[in-house]
Amino acid sequence: MVSARGLDVLRVIVQDYVATREPVGSKSIVERHSFGVSAATIRNDMVLLEDEELITAPHTSSGRVPTDKGYRMFVDQLADLRPLTSAQRQAIESFLGQADDLDDVLARSVRLLSQLTNSVALVQYPSLATARVRHVELVPLTATRIMTVFITDAGRVEQRLIDLPEALDDVFLGELRAKLNSALNGQSLPEAAERLASFVEVFPVERRPFVALVTSSLVEQVLANRADKLVLAGTANLARTEQDFTGSIFPVLEAIEEQVTLLRLFGEMEVANGSVSTRIGRENAEFGLEETSVVTGGYSSSGGGLSRLGVLGPTRMDYSNNMAAVRAVARYLSRLLEDN
Repeated sequence: MVSARGLDVLRVIVQDYVATREPVGSKSIVERHSFGVSAATIRNDMVLLEDEELITAPHTSSGRVPTDKGYRMFVDQLADLRPLTSAQRQAIESFLGQADDLDDVLARSVRLLSQLTNSVALVQYPSLATARVRHVELVPLTATRIMTVFITDAGRVEQRLIDLPEALDDVFLGELRAKLNSALNGQSLPEAAERLASFVEVFPVERRPFVALVTSSLVEQVLANRADKLVLAGTANLARTEQDFTGSIFPVLEAIEEQVTLLRLFGEMEVANGSVSTRIGRENAEFGLEETSVVTGGYSSSGGGLSRLGVLGPTRMDYSNNMAAVRAVARYLSRLLEDN
């Protein structure tokens, strides 16, 4: 059982080690923090913390560093997250508010989050489990080229160019656009794909080759929307912290490149809109990320689904700052997407 003072000692060990990357000793704790007790008393507290496997000696010195278990207790004991500064909050609102579309706002979100946390930032595209078709547009570019635009209520927009074998008149293009929207608007993505499969049958035989080209493009766009994917930024931050890893960082870089690993990890982390969740060190061993920690938050879009964003870095990370940054960006992202 760890005493209240023992928890305070653990807290300053975590904070000082994160700040300096140097093992923390009892003497430095007494000098830097107001415990009102002797270094010998702090050493006794540290012995108890070591017995509980919350701290450990990296080598033969008086300094100690947190273990994964110690980081976990520190995070679980965080009553309040350190609030972001007014400048940081204004930067979030200003930078994300300039976004033009969903792709832009997500790209800006990860760039901003990586800068706020000095970590690898990740954001999952809005969940399409409940996404529905909002609108289909057919835009004539030349006499024989059109662009299909597929829009979901989650805010995602997919575009494709189609070259036609011969010119298509505007009247039929308008008729095709109207029938597509009548058939697809409000439908889920699986329902839309099913309707597109037989859509050509409602047109005269001579028009079917044109319709088939359009529906084939739209099916590709539906399938593209059903695929989960991540946007990432700040991988260079990981390289800057290479000395925080006892082994090679290449497995971590490979996991980042293979998005399916991170999507699986995200999927196992329980989050609610406005809250944050953490996975620390060995808790990520099954994903080959046992020397990393992940902080994740949930955000919602106009489609109503909950998606995730977060940061990944070494276990020696500023949890309080990173959790506050993830929560703040997630909340603003939710407001931005719901308003649109």
